[in-house]
Amino acid sequence: MTTIKMECEVKKWGNSVGVILPKNVVKELALKPKDKININVEKRIKAKEIYGLFPGWSIDTQKVKDESRNDWG
Repeated sequence: MTTIKMECEVKKWGNSVGVILPKNVVKELALKPKDKININVEKRIKAKEIYGLFPGWSIDTQKVKDESRNDWG
């Protein structure tokens, strides 16, 4: 079994979403229409999606910056 790890973008497809496999992946795996494949899906988390998940938790950014500067010198 050949495994290829790749990152792709989800695109709107009617009322659904889908991904398009790059030509080189299709060729390498010799994929044809109606072939069955296994896909492991993990959503990549962006920093801006994390912001606001911890109510009541605040960071004094100036303090963090000062502390990091102290660690450098």
